[in-house]
Amino acid sequence: MNGPSGPDTVRIDGSFGEGGGQILRTSLALSCVLGKTVEITNIRTGRKNPGLQPQHLTAVKAAAAVAGAEVRGAELSSTAIRFRPNRTSGGTYRFDVAEEKGSAGSTSLVLQTILLPLCLVKEASLVTVHGGTHVPWSPSFHYLSSITTPLLSRLGVCAGFSIASWGWYPLGGGQVSARITPAAALLPLVMSDRGRLASVSGISAVSNLPGHIAARQRDRALAVLAKQGIDASIETLSAPSAGKGSFLFLAAEFERVTAGFGALGAVSKRAEEVADEACGGLLSHLRGEGALDPHLADQVVPWLAFCRGPSEFTTSRVTRHLLTNLWVVRQFMDIDVRVEGREGEEGRVLIRPRETRLT
Repeated sequence: MNGPSGPDTVRIDGSFGEGGGQILRTSLALSCVLGKTVEITNIRTGRKNPGLQPQHLTAVKAAAAVAGAEVRGAELSSTAIRFRPNRTSGGTYRFDVAEEKGSAGSTSLVLQTILLPLCLVKEASLVTVHGGTHVPWSPSFHYLSSITTPLLSRLGVCAGFSIASWGWYPLGGGQVSARITPAAALLPLVMSDRGRLASVSGISAVSNLPGHIAARQRDRALAVLAKQGIDASIETLSAPSAGKGSFLFLAAEFERVTAGFGALGAVSKRAEEVADEACGGLLSHLRGEGALDPHLADQVVPWLAFCRGPSEFTTSRVTRHLLTNLWVVRQFMDIDVRVEGREGEEGRVLIRPRETRLT
């Protein structure tokens, strides 16, 4: 990148580890919180469509808006950006993933980029994002609202999410909102044991499709889980949307934490396949003893870097996303990290923050 690089500039190789958009999002979030300029190169260079796609570009613009940042390279397909934050502030914000190009890019991942910075400022915020709410390769709105949010509340985070309309691939057009109250301080997470399984519940949803699809997803999931001795409760619903889609989501509530597993319908994908996919994720988690499901483990990492005290958690699977997110955090901050367990297996993560000055 052209331009001066000061002593507080962090340089990130976007091809490291899993090499996807998570590196970009975590880097932007940490840059906003710490007030450090970040230069990211090789953004998604190993992907089929490399560089910034609409969802990633919206995340950059959202981070720039909340932090009053100066940005270079913020354009579609760009593989390098320079992001120089000013002061992160709460307020009312609205973002549209399809603003420059029609897209069903994930609203959840845009929110993921700015949620941490907005929780660590003095002002409350209302953020509305238009785009995909239930799309491939990203946490669904329901995962964000019913799995991620309750865990963050244990840290002292106060954020509520609502959905006005659902956005499916490829049309998008959904709308979600987040109300964020600043956190006085983030408490450490100690979660080595998830406790016994208390219940499994879920939803089977369709938009602009025959209702029997939702019923078949539900019935198959109930049958699969019943064979494992699990008595689940699954609600069917018709979701408001301009597009067509189907979705099954299962929430496994343990004594100390909740895990979530979902699957999306697609052209030529039978309703029973959708159910099998969601149930497969849940049953895989149940075969181990890790407290956090694989997606929740990597999502919570940036938050724990700012907690007042050491955190420790177990996970049913150490993923490359988790290892990559830990690497990104260590590029920005002087923290102690230890991972016990190999990639693809159960593991334990210990994070010990050191003194950090926030902007």
